[in-house]
Amino acid sequence: MDLGHATAGIVRLARNASIETSTRNVAEVNGYARMLPPGSDVYITFLPGTPYHHILSTATRLRQVGLNPVPHLAARRFASAAAVADFLARLRDEAGVTRVLLVAGDSDAAAGPFDSSLQVLETGVFEACGIRSIGVAGYPEGHRRIPQQALDDALERKIRYAEAHRLELFVVSQFCFEPQRVLDWLGRLRARGVTLPVRVGVAGPATVRTLLAYALRCGIGASMKALGSQPVSLNRMLARHGPDDFTRAIAPRAAELGVTGLHLFAFGNFADCAQWIRDAAAGRIGPEKDSTESAARG
Repeated sequence: MDLGHATAGIVRLARNASIETSTRNVAEVNGYARMLPPGSDVYITFLPGTPYHHILSTATRLRQVGLNPVPHLAARRFASAAAVADFLARLRDEAGVTRVLLVAGDSDAAAGPFDSSLQVLETGVFEACGIRSIGVAGYPEGHRRIPQQALDDALERKIRYAEAHRLELFVVSQFCFEPQRVLDWLGRLRARGVTLPVRVGVAGPATVRTLLAYALRCGIGASMKALGSQPVSLNRMLARHGPDDFTRAIAPRAAELGVTGLHLFAFGNFADCAQWIRDAAAGRIGPEKDSTESAARG
């Protein structure tokens, strides 16, 4: 199939897309294999209150159905370096995990000695466990609690550590509703000499009400105005919003800026997210379509 340049860029991003699940019902994972290509990366969120064994069970089931589990590791949730090592070893041995996303976590108080993802990285636990592909978080709109300079310094230290210990670092960005903010952030990263591959986070198909709720919870900043700029009404809040326009805006410069794929935030709506990925990967999200369209198909 001969795709236009713009559509081809979207197809490339979608064919390399990852998606996340926060399911508390491991049985739901059985259906994921029908929704995604074999070997797709499925990230497993580590929400406050989620027990370790649930993450392990979900990862194991994802592997069994032919998908690649990528668990979040939340630094503040661990009581010790030994606890991290034990969890990683079980993920590796029981679920075949080879890649993780290392984050600080949303807990206000740390359960142990780790307050940041950098502190966990520098323990050497990942190379000791043989897990060498490690994602770290990126923040196109900054972080509500951490100054930008501190974020920049931490990323540089992570990069230096990874290079010294032959770890493969990559960035997964927080979702954002204004593509220009993401492009500007990517430009700043590259201008600083950061060459890590980036997965651009994007909100999956959902109602405006759902997106606003998650944006507030996740500390998304000024780009929320892209959702809330129109007059508020019940119809408006229940309207479906998809990632089409955002992806169209990112795609033309994605390769140039080192974007390897999209990362879909499902917000509990895994099936519609997976459908959107299939549509985009098949070239059905073209430059002429409207931004709320494909969400309605899911």
